[in-house]
Amino acid sequence: MKSIRYKSVFDIIGPVMVGPSSSHTAGAARIGKIVRSIFGEAPEKVDIHLYESFAKTYRGHGTDIAIVGGLLGMNPDDNRLSQSLKLAYEEGIEVAFIPHKEDRAEHPNTARIVLEKGEKKMSATGISIGGGNIQVTELNGFDISLSMGTPTFIIVHQDVPGMIAKVTNILSANEINIAQMNVTRASKGDKAIMIIEVDSPRVEDVCQEIKDIPHLHNVSFFH
Repeated sequence: MKSIRYKSVFDIIGPVMVGPSSSHTAGAARIGKIVRSIFGEAPEKVDIHLYESFAKTYRGHGTDIAIVGGLLGMNPDDNRLSQSLKLAYEEGIEVAFIPHKEDRAEHPNTARIVLEKGEKKMSATGISIGGGNIQVTELNGFDISLSMGTPTFIIVHQDVPGMIAKVTNILSANEINIAQMNVTRASKGDKAIMIIEVDSPRVEDVCQEIKDIPHLHNVSFFH
């Protein structure tokens, strides 16, 4: 008989959450919260594209309130989650849900979120893979793979010489070991993204140092 390893008890019993489904509620809230963190501020307008299972059941399973709650910074167990649409309206955030019931997606629980504030715009695609676990598979048109299982930096920057060296030098100087690193760009000289998984979750001072690097647009860190 093959044994199964679990990283934590939550892999067995699921996450603490408000809502009927770990995939449709807890996972959806985490997608929204991570997307909001990467965006870096409250958006003025949000278009939420839902696919397959998310598109068919998003109202009944609370996927709509969960994603918006996450975009407002709420955790899956936040008691305010049921009021998220009302709270978003009160904050002046325009939210639209676009269900794509007939369109195929890479996973049945897929949401593509497009955020705007002034001229700032960002898109991200997240999937809820069960038990409240998620993956982010696209950011601003870049194919990425984020499971959020380890401490991770997401750094959006201009594609100019020396950016990778500047970031890695700061991490090295602060004795933060890089476990894995992926770099991608739209085209030469355009926006680029660094995804860096590290061994240490304590990086508050390092985040500020990285933010001070010229030609850098946004830094997000997830424990």
